[in-house]
Amino acid sequence: MAAPTPESVFPELPDPKEVAKTYAEVAQRASHLISEHVQRQLKRGVSTPSDELGIAQAFMDMMAKLLANPYKLAQSQMNLVWDYFSLWQHSMLRVMGMHGAPIASPEKSDKRFKDEQWEEHFLFDFIKQSYLITARHVHDTVCGVEGLDELTQKKVNFFTRQYIDALSPSNFALTNPEVFRETVKNNGQNLIKGLNNLLRDMEDGGGQLRVKMTDTSAFELGRNVGTTPGKVVFQTDMMQLIQYNPTTEKAYKRPLLIVPPWINKFYILDLREKNSYIKWCVDQGHTVFVISWVNPDEKQAEKTFESYVLEGVIAALDAIEKQTGEKEVNACGYCLGGTLLATTLAYLAAKKQKRIAAATFFTTMTDFSEPGELGVFIDEGQVSSLEKKMFERGYLEGSEMAGTFNMMRANDLIWSFVVNNYLMGKDPFPFDLLYWNSDSTRMPAKMHSFYLRAMYMENRLVQPGGVEIDGVPIDLRKIKVPCYFISTLEDHIAPWKSTYLGALNFGGPVRFVLGGSGHIAGIVNPPVANKYGYWLNPAAKLSETADKWFEGAQHQQGSWWTDWQSWVTAHEPEQTDVRDPAKGKLKVLEDAPGSFVKIRADATTAAA
Repeated sequence: MAAPTPESVFPELPDPKEVAKTYAEVAQRASHLISEHVQRQLKRGVSTPSDELGIAQAFMDMMAKLLANPYKLAQSQMNLVWDYFSLWQHSMLRVMGMHGAPIASPEKSDKRFKDEQWEEHFLFDFIKQSYLITARHVHDTVCGVEGLDELTQKKVNFFTRQYIDALSPSNFALTNPEVFRETVKNNGQNLIKGLNNLLRDMEDGGGQLRVKMTDTSAFELGRNVGTTPGKVVFQTDMMQLIQYNPTTEKAYKRPLLIVPPWINKFYILDLREKNSYIKWCVDQGHTVFVISWVNPDEKQAEKTFESYVLEGVIAALDAIEKQTGEKEVNACGYCLGGTLLATTLAYLAAKKQKRIAAATFFTTMTDFSEPGELGVFIDEGQVSSLEKKMFERGYLEGSEMAGTFNMMRANDLIWSFVVNNYLMGKDPFPFDLLYWNSDSTRMPAKMHSFYLRAMYMENRLVQPGGVEIDGVPIDLRKIKVPCYFISTLEDHIAPWKSTYLGALNFGGPVRFVLGGSGHIAGIVNPPVANKYGYWLNPAAKLSETADKWFEGAQHQQGSWWTDWQSWVTAHEPEQTDVRDPAKGKLKVLEDAPGSFVKIRADATTAAA
């Protein structure tokens, strides 16, 4: 028998040079961050703790109501004890080699427990089930308290879920089998690298943790994202207008104007050629124009929602008419861009100007009476606190809104990256969608204040005359042009039943379509992917409720894009010669995707 070698006895040790390099980087970053933190604290001085989100008050109210019914609380505790006892029995049987049905199982869509060891190893299975049992009982107990007002109950539900998600055993090194294996395999170097990644993200966030979701250096606008060829033919201090090069022999007579949201950049509709809605529309024969919003700073502090209508959409319509000679266009609006488009349509209707012949709304809310989980962040106290910050600097930082949206899907958009970056010690995978997701823009203080109060808090857009643009009262019922609403089943930002409520307020023919998946994937769903499908209700008129509409809806295979193309061309069958942006009446300013879209919010913040 051969004598054991050092290599067979001891696992392979990491390269000492790499270890020293990593430790040096960690020490340097940590020292720099501590120094900066101390300097910031000295400048700020001592400040009293605040409860801007109203979380403490909400949970105090919840505890008061919960303790007022001790019998129900005791019953909940006994149910929890019984489930723990059942789990203990189940685990002991597993130790003895017998298998039975688990006491608690994660949802099939829950990616946190996809590693085989969560089920195969009895200890990790016990940890997983113990967490799931506790999570269910905690959530059911605090979210079933009677006597709370609706907003307080929503806050309790939402932030309880955040607490439960944060305490998942998948988020800790010793209780995550995948991280445990990696730590043993690499002698803990993954944790050292993870600490280095954590400090890097703290540096990038200026002392605040900004979890890196993707390798941003892997993407360049105009090279591998936002690549559809076109020209910037017009701009104001609010936006650039891009016209795309034609790819067909003939074009539909009416140009197509796309109004994107201004929280992120427009190129979500032009990530890459195979899933680009912009490229697909060009290839179908549409003369496509897209608004690329500016990333505002303190110079745009006084810009209002009215500015986005007049200096954004109306200015774009004027430019398109000058460029093509067409007085009427078809228009699409995505999310906030759709709310803006609806406002513009009502403004034009009040002025008896038909400049938009048919309108399409992607995941758009115009009735904000049921805002979903976003409503948790919008009440008088929170909005007043936010306004104070915004008006001091003139804008809302884009990363603040991005953080709110990420919390709504914390397991996918926060904790999965915490595990990958900080526990596994890996760099995030280059993913164009997440590159776009991190490319947020700021919002002018005055505009965003109006949007939060007039739309979310007071729901004035659905009230005839509740909103005025340039002195013109807005009434959605006066919109008589054909409208196409596409919403998505799993949308957590613009819940589809809320978007349906808004569609009921329009005065003309409305086609409502419900796509599969969520706010982004359900919209960026090209026909070649053949994913998700969509629902249509063949009735000529919308049902009075979303649930009744869905009862009569039929599921269709494929992408809603083809259904939309049939709908929009039925309203615009006439064709003409294609339009080259370089041969129009407007001067070409630069190549698409333009310079406005290339200014990243984090980069300009750092420069400022």
